[in-house]
Amino acid sequence: MNAWHNEIIILLEDITMQTASFEHKTQSEKIQWMKSIADYNNSSIKKSIWQIINSFVPYIGLWVLMVLSFDISYWLTLALAVPAAGFLVRIFIIFHDCGHGSFFKSQKANHILGIISGILTFTPYFEWRFEHGVHHATSGDLDRRGRGDVWTLTVEEYKAASRFKRLLYRIYRHPFFMFVFGPIFSFVLVYRFPHRHSKKRERWSVYYTNAALLAILLVMGFTVGFETYLLIQAPVLLLAGSAGIWLFYVQHQYEGVYWERHENWDFMSAAINGSSFYKLPKVLQWFSGNIGFHHIHHLSSRIPNYNLEKCHYDTPEFQNVHPITLLKSLKSLKFRLYDEAAQKLVSFAILNRKTA
Repeated sequence: MNAWHNEIIILLEDITMQTASFEHKTQSEKIQWMKSIADYNNSSIKKSIWQIINSFVPYIGLWVLMVLSFDISYWLTLALAVPAAGFLVRIFIIFHDCGHGSFFKSQKANHILGIISGILTFTPYFEWRFEHGVHHATSGDLDRRGRGDVWTLTVEEYKAASRFKRLLYRIYRHPFFMFVFGPIFSFVLVYRFPHRHSKKRERWSVYYTNAALLAILLVMGFTVGFETYLLIQAPVLLLAGSAGIWLFYVQHQYEGVYWERHENWDFMSAAINGSSFYKLPKVLQWFSGNIGFHHIHHLSSRIPNYNLEKCHYDTPEFQNVHPITLLKSLKSLKFRLYDEAAQKLVSFAILNRKTA
């Protein structure tokens, strides 16, 4: 476990060094891609500070308005919760960039802002950072599933599973559970406990995040009231969490997604073909911090979110990557299992027809 932990930490500290180790195993075109995007790895202090201002300040301002509107009309409060959730998603993207060490040049600055934004998003920074590092190191690898990703079974694994495991899997993959119950389950319950294999820094990030959230609850409870706080925070967290889980889901659960067994798995192929180019309307792209350019993010996670779009359109090779539109992405809701023989995700309905 120590060796695996160290491997992920190395990946997190300098993802560009990790990707360089794959260059001699890839085609020259993929090597050229890595060289062509290297200039976009640099963060800009001006852009980073501006993102903090245009994300945190509106979120706090909307919170004040929701508190003021609570005694006037709860419907007005709920209406304000929608843009507040959008800004919370944007704060999570900043948190995400800090975890990759891409938001600031200073790792200390990334860690400090990551911890603060993690408290606002109910997510322990170092614990999530490690889990997400596992995701980047294993995305698209059928033999290394299970941490930091969406639970995905192959067709054969599902057929061989017990009835109870099949039932759990069907519940987990149901849209209601994943996008309605899932955000509350993950951000309120799961993130309150460290993983059993977590190291000291990861465990303590869970503990002090919990302590900070408790302090916020008590301060808000004794000022604006516990009921007011919970009835404001709950819908904001639910909406933001649902949007966040949907973004993560559609980024790796779409038609034509890349999955391979470990012996055939390739990091760069997994990045380009296993992570979607989710082309959203401009307003949604802004609130989601350009995370729709996920193919580029997985190719080099050192690129800050505000450089992803420019990197995509400035690089000719990326013009061949087919986008997934908002309407087309809804098709991903039916995907449940990975068919290794057909090399694609399939629905339970297709599995049932094949079985019959």
